Amino acid sequence: MITSPTFLSLTQWLGFATLALAGITLLAFFLQWRFRFQLVGVTGFFAVLVLGSFGLSLGLFQRVEIPGAAPYQLVFDTGSNEAVIAVSPTIDETSLEATLQQAAYNLFSPGRFSAKTGNANLIVRARVLTHPEPGISEPIYIGEVSRSLMERNDPNLQVTIYADRLQAIAADPGTSAEAS
Repeated sequence: MITSPTFLSLTQWLGFATLALAGITLLAFFLQWRFRFQLVGVTGFFAVLVLGSFGLSLGLFQRVEIPGAAPYQLVFDTGSNEAVIAVSPTIDETSLEATLQQAAYNLFSPGRFSAKTGNANLIVRARVLTHPEPGISEPIYIGEVSRSLMERNDPNLQVTIYADRLQAIAADPGTSAEAS
């Protein structure tokens, strides 16, 4: 994944190229070259690329990595205030808490809409699949986190772990080894 420092480096190199093209364009006007107006277009296009890559380097991709968090897969997202992630059934309680916190931070977006429900919190639930009978899958929710939809760095995350369900899944041989 391209990160903010990569975009900043790209911005620097595109800036150097734009300055070089601007110099060549000025030289083309001074020497009356036939393609001088085409160089104006190319220089303008490079200036637009510099501005775009600079904008992306400001941090549009803010991802949080919390130590101890396990990999997860987003399986459902309403785009407003509810999301569901799938985790491995072998996850322990401390890893589940870190994973829920990481998912809550990474799924935050100021564009989430909650006016329909009146709830100003994003709720992210973690689930695993169990197979009580062959051909039947049952999702079991093992934890959830609630965070504000208004604050990016919400200090009041409320993590709830359903320890009884987590222990039942660990003891159940019919639990799927997949995190989907």
